[in-house]
Amino acid sequence: MIFNDFAKAVRQLPDPKFLQVLILGLGLTIALLVGVYWLFTMTIAWFVPDTLSLPWIGEIGGISTALNWAAIPLMLVASIFLMIPVASAFTGIFLDQIADAVEERHYPHLAPAEGVGFLEGLGDAFKFLGVILGVNLLALIAYFLLAPIAPLIFWTVNGILLGREYAQMVALRRLDARGAKAFRRRHRGQIFFAGVLMAVPLTIPVVNLLVPILGAATFTHLFHRLSTEGN
Repeated sequence: MIFNDFAKAVRQLPDPKFLQVLILGLGLTIALLVGVYWLFTMTIAWFVPDTLSLPWIGEIGGISTALNWAAIPLMLVASIFLMIPVASAFTGIFLDQIADAVEERHYPHLAPAEGVGFLEGLGDAFKFLGVILGVNLLALIAYFLLAPIAPLIFWTVNGILLGREYAQMVALRRLDARGAKAFRRRHRGQIFFAGVLMAVPLTIPVVNLLVPILGAATFTHLFHRLSTEGN
């Protein structure tokens, strides 16, 4: 059933409301990557000389230039980790727009959701951003110590975090805080699995740009499906 929720989200990608958020997401992500790349190149320019003189070898030129070019594939790899905070931030800021589009097409009988205020959503997004960055920094230790299963650790850790965040914020559109918490506890297994389903594409450059939109849409379907089954 979760795959059906995901399939519905994928089929709605051409929706103008989805495309609008996607364009905003591309702009934010590109700006983030460019900013990180600029910071990296400035650090190289400040601390790494372009020409280095070594004993018995002589002068070696173009060091900083080579490092700048080497940083490009590094940024593609870094996008995997950068998309985690981008995805979490987008969940809070643009969740209502995606969820409204899903409900308008698939659940037209529902009354309009109260939604989460922009400032409240932004605050929640930044709080979660701190949590997810902190947990992933700690998880880096496990990635190095248990390198062969690092992807599994990444998917599990971020599946838990993303599942909790998406489920909580989608539920808060229709329930109060206590009801949203009860919903997460009652369906923790499916929420975790759906979170992992969102975490896996985060490891694929370019594809990970779609995760914030697909996550919000998938969890909107998941919330309504589970709420209906519970009645």
